Amino acid sequence: MEGNTWYNIFFELLQNRYPKSAQLTHEVMNLLCIEREATYRRIRKEVPFTANEVAKIASSWNISLDNIIGINSGKVPFQMLPFDYLSPSPKEFSNLQKKVRLLDHLQTTPNSEYMEVCSRFPRPLHIGFPALYRFLIFYWAYQYHNDESQKLFSKIIISDNIKEEFDRYKKNLIHVKDTSFILDEMAFEAYVDSIKYFHSILVITDEERELLKKELYELLDYMMEIATTGHYPETNNRTNIYISQIAIETNYSYFYTDKLKICRINAFGKYDISSQDTVMVENFRNWMNLKKRTSIQISEVNEKKRIEYFSKQREIIDCL
Repeated sequence: MEGNTWYNIFFELLQNRYPKSAQLTHEVMNLLCIEREATYRRIRKEVPFTANEVAKIASSWNISLDNIIGINSGKVPFQMLPFDYLSPSPKEFSNLQKKVRLLDHLQTTPNSEYMEVCSRFPRPLHIGFPALYRFLIFYWAYQYHNDESQKLFSKIIISDNIKEEFDRYKKNLIHVKDTSFILDEMAFEAYVDSIKYFHSILVITDEERELLKKELYELLDYMMEIATTGHYPETNNRTNIYISQIAIETNYSYFYTDKLKICRINAFGKYDISSQDTVMVENFRNWMNLKKRTSIQISEVNEKKRIEYFSKQREIIDCL
């Protein structure tokens, strides 16, 4: 095996994804439907993975075969795993768990970056406010879900096990050492306009509107605390907020650590299309940081702009 450079790269990618040997063994065993001892022999490199097994692992775990064998085909692999937050299948929920646990190492990683350019509020901020995050799912369900019973905000119920994954996701992200958000200048206004519309067609009640309004104020206060200090209050990790001076079409982001490099684009208001292609992630990282040139930083610096921004958003919420 020593001369098989590509095979060593393949193993390195597997171990980056699941650093703990027991977890890697469990995931490989389940994916390939082979016995535990057969899995051990493969992981110890006593028995090689077959070509079909390598291809199945690469496809399921979004590993670029180009990167493994060291060629450039000119193609960038992206993956979209649809997820129904209202009634996920066992496979969908398993995929969600894997995506969240892929980020567990952020809690102990000294050098980590996360950046999100946002047409809507980013999930790391949203998740701490249950009514607002429920509204995000309702917004998607109203437009795309086939079940007519989900057309009322009151009918949107997020199960406890999904809430646990949300909480774990939030906990992982606030441990990133360096986070940047670039927000669309109209994000709050668009959110308020959406609530007004759904209230006007009677799928959101007066009481629900007031609850959403209350949490919007709370979100605004939370963001102002972050912008004033330049840190997450829970972890004291550096967090920068920028306001884009030009419109943003959708949310896109990247994670960048020694173990994980991944970029994501939001599609259809809820799904993520992601890639772990090294070149593409590096491009994303460069492109997104260039976006700062058309944005105003309101965290820590530029107190006047920060006060103006948050005062304006409060007035927008007042009109709800």
